[in-house]
Amino acid sequence: MVLYAALFDAHNSKKLCSQDRDCTIGEPHIIPRSAHNISRSNISSGALKVLYTLNKAGYEAYLVGGGVRDLLLEAIPKDFDVATNAHPEEIRKLFRNCRLIGRRFRLAHVRFGREVVEVATFRGAAADVGDEDHLKINGRIVRDNVYGTLEEDAVRRDFSINCLYYNIANFSVVDFTGGMDDLKSRTLRLIGDPETRYREDPVRTLRALRFAAKLGFRIDPASEGPLARAAADLENIPPARLFEEVLKLFMEGCSWKTFELLRRYGVFGHLFPETGACLDDDEADVARRMVERALENTDSRIAQGKPVTPAFLFAALLWEPLRQDVEAMIARGMPAFQAYDLAGLDVIARQVEHVALPKRFSVITREIWEMQPRLERQRGARAKQILSRARFRAAYDFLLLRAEAGEPVAEAAEWWTRFQEGDEVEQNSMLEKPKRGRRRRRRRSKRRVTQ
Repeated sequence: MVLYAALFDAHNSKKLCSQDRDCTIGEPHIIPRSAHNISRSNISSGALKVLYTLNKAGYEAYLVGGGVRDLLLEAIPKDFDVATNAHPEEIRKLFRNCRLIGRRFRLAHVRFGREVVEVATFRGAAADVGDEDHLKINGRIVRDNVYGTLEEDAVRRDFSINCLYYNIANFSVVDFTGGMDDLKSRTLRLIGDPETRYREDPVRTLRALRFAAKLGFRIDPASEGPLARAAADLENIPPARLFEEVLKLFMEGCSWKTFELLRRYGVFGHLFPETGACLDDDEADVARRMVERALENTDSRIAQGKPVTPAFLFAALLWEPLRQDVEAMIARGMPAFQAYDLAGLDVIARQVEHVALPKRFSVITREIWEMQPRLERQRGARAKQILSRARFRAAYDFLLLRAEAGEPVAEAAEWWTRFQEGDEVEQNSMLEKPKRGRRRRRRRSKRRVTQ
């Protein structure tokens, strides 16, 4: 990705937002249409409709966030967000296809077929902590429906590269915080005092690492310093919200790079504490390869446009804690099939205290696990029944993953590969026949004769 040189030749402004606790900004730097590479032809029709409708109704309307950043980097945006001075109820009056969502942040979602354009009202300066529309607990923002100006909204955003506004009124880009310079130097920098910003929303630690992996940017030293400490506050984030963040971390095509950064900064253990503890073991080479192969395969499937499911991802990430629980249960005399069933319930129950896993996925995760002993041992007549089960393919792929990681299941994986590829005659020849021993004669019991 190459940025237009003219874009930066025209932009020599200093960083407008210091690292002080109270972040203030000066006059914005306006990059005219002639000095940047954003074209309306690369903006979705839905986003343009929202921008033009708001502007025509007399409101300010800007494209903002990752969409602007990606356009400037000549990448394809995943979605588009709009910022405006119109309030949520005013936005809803303009769009019949609009739905208001959120309690922590009140947002408008405007739907055009499959596309959803998120529209947010400019955020204002912090109000009193007791205000019903703005509430902080221990520095963390838990409610934030205070509205303000474009300048106040810029201060409230997280990273400078996500704080660039594309103005539909004159097609310029508005830069309050030196985001253009940071795009040029490929630097990820929090706006304002990093410790305060992380404390306001600990999920920013995950966003920092996700953007660093996705964009290949370095994290600014001031933003990097408190990152590992701030990650401990993730324990205060609802597990359901962290599930959505985990999907962004691992299902956007750069999961392996993201995982490496999560481990480097000690963040992974706050999301998957049992897996993190297992991977820290000096003898956990197989477990580490299992996670590595799973994430690399996920990235490969996404690059090829193939579907991926959180169920398989969680099955791989939680496999080592499950395997250790199963081994302990079998050592106590429990049958393997029962051990997989009980251990699966226990591992997921402990994990969802940190990162939620909706039931529609956890059921599939457990089915993948529970089929592993059957795939390892079954060679008899029931093999065809297993082959027809709904989760066979996912369980088989998981068996291959285990073999690639170095577990002693390569023979079973190779057998199931040949069994699937064979025709009916070949499959029947592969099935083990039960050994027939010498039949014992049943002794006929004597009937008692009664008079």
